[in-house]
Amino acid sequence: MSESESPRPLIAQRRFGPFFWTQAFGAFNDNVFKQALLILFTYQGAVLLGMGADRLNNLAALIFILPFFLFSAIAGQVAEKFEKAGLITRIKFFEIVVMCLAGVAFFLNSPGFLLLVLFLMGAQSTFFGPIKYAILPEVLTRNELVNGNGQISMATFVAILLGSLAGGALIAIPDIGWILVTTTVLIVAVAGYLTARGIPSVTATDPDLTIDLNLFRQSWQLIGYTRRNMVVFRSILGVSWFWFFGSVMLPQLPTLVKNHLMGDEMVAIGVLTLFSVGIGVGSMLCDKLSRRSIEIGLVPLGSIGLSLFGMDLYFAAQALEPVTTQVGVEAFLARDGAWRLVFDILLLGGFGGIYIVPLNALIQHRSEPRIRSRIIAGANLLNAGAMVIAGIYSIALLTRFSIFGITVDLTVLDLVFTTAILNAIVAIYIYSLVPEFLLRFITWIAVNTIYRMKVGDLEKIPDDGPALLVCNHLSYADALVIGGSIHRPTRFVMYHKIFRWPVLNYLFRTARAIPIAPAKEDPHLLEVAYQRIAEELRNGEVVCIFPEGRLSHDGEVAEFKRGVEKIVAETPVPVVPMGLQGLWGSFFSRSDGGVMRGPMRKLFGRITLNVGDAIAPQDVNAERLRQRVLELIAPENSDRPDRQ
Repeated sequence: MSESESPRPLIAQRRFGPFFWTQAFGAFNDNVFKQALLILFTYQGAVLLGMGADRLNNLAALIFILPFFLFSAIAGQVAEKFEKAGLITRIKFFEIVVMCLAGVAFFLNSPGFLLLVLFLMGAQSTFFGPIKYAILPEVLTRNELVNGNGQISMATFVAILLGSLAGGALIAIPDIGWILVTTTVLIVAVAGYLTARGIPSVTATDPDLTIDLNLFRQSWQLIGYTRRNMVVFRSILGVSWFWFFGSVMLPQLPTLVKNHLMGDEMVAIGVLTLFSVGIGVGSMLCDKLSRRSIEIGLVPLGSIGLSLFGMDLYFAAQALEPVTTQVGVEAFLARDGAWRLVFDILLLGGFGGIYIVPLNALIQHRSEPRIRSRIIAGANLLNAGAMVIAGIYSIALLTRFSIFGITVDLTVLDLVFTTAILNAIVAIYIYSLVPEFLLRFITWIAVNTIYRMKVGDLEKIPDDGPALLVCNHLSYADALVIGGSIHRPTRFVMYHKIFRWPVLNYLFRTARAIPIAPAKEDPHLLEVAYQRIAEELRNGEVVCIFPEGRLSHDGEVAEFKRGVEKIVAETPVPVVPMGLQGLWGSFFSRSDGGVMRGPMRKLFGRITLNVGDAIAPQDVNAERLRQRVLELIAPENSDRPDRQ
């Protein structure tokens, strides 16, 4: 039995387990050191070059991410050229050296030296990043990829949480805090090195690659790799914006707690922990909401939550019962308005997880395997650029300045509110440029609130390349239900009079639906529709057609028109049959005498969509397709809710 067929969980298998623990140890160490630094700078009055704690924390965030900006071009090439397991071992040995330097910096109590160590940690993370996301598709099967990514994501969030807790708690212990932090990061670095040695060898994807040390030329080339697939590129831009938002928000939290919420070190640790817990919970919830598939409709939901709870955090902090001295966790939670703040921070992190997980999954899934490491390095470069800008933006807004004779002196709380507003503006702009995200969100909301979906064998729809979907036609909601269930953009062929409905016409055009008419109504439009269908299929898109040509009058499957044969004859592509049940008898069907008459029938009903095996184009026949659809809605394939 091969390891991929083993009944043991992935974490217990050598091809995955050592990498899982190596990644977790690395994430833990990063956050122990970073959190210790934030708390040290915030509560022990660290000063460097005349900068106080608030600006020093933003400088620290900027310095950690600067190596991503500088070295991603080289890191991507190195990850492609050399065997990845050996690279990880060398990177983890370098981490041990850096942790030794951290102990020296703490001993000397030198803010400048500590920031140098932080830069070196960022450098080793820069070289680990492209390997981290490129190695999984090489060691896991396609069916294991979602599971493996989920485990890595969860391990990362748990490591962030535990690392933040440990770093903040240890550095707060008087006199020996720095010793405990140094000992911890050194032990964990050694553990990461030992687990890295257990990672099995992975073949280099481009061993003949000549490494180009020209950072500017290679950085530009990396960005070019990210632009080869516009779906990937737009997702990368969305992730970069998230890191801008997070890089502004996260460093402000300790200062916000100290100066505005009047909490002590443990309250600051608790707030950062809440944010990390929120991201973890949001990520797990995202997996459930998307039914273990990549659902880009969750991205607008995440961005809405980030703005709403970012703004409410500002108002909640303003409304918090004032105190004159710093208080501990128990006293803080006893204040009027404290629990509103707790939920704001928790949900801010939660919606962040909902926002970023689908985007990261889409990038990894859609990236070309041969250059996946360089695409991820390019993404890291853009993310780093966004975070560098975030650091400059934060420092600039927290610096007193005058404009048009007016002195502007913003607080950390003002910065939080301003960034939440900016997120809303950017989201509106992005979704106006790429309406597919917003359209998918509307579809996802509609399907998951009006109906209870049960989808079978969705993986039979190809992940890439053209395909023609055929389905029975029970109601006007069929396209909405199918579009909300399939995780690829789908071009629906629809009756031209429905396509022209006011208001909805905008949504149909945005979704690139294809209006069609019978030959007796408009032969020219029929031919134009056939041309549009062929064009979309040639472009590698998914097209869905209802071959009955009309809504069902009795809930049964009528004869399939032969137009489907003409489509496949002109553009040979796989044809995927689907069987839809549960919508007959609903408000949008022709049962009980007409469509959309009387009360809203069968809301929150159970809908079943079964997907069949793809049929080769040379085997496509209208009657045979109809029989396959009938088989998919047979009693043994579902509960037949439309017959109950």
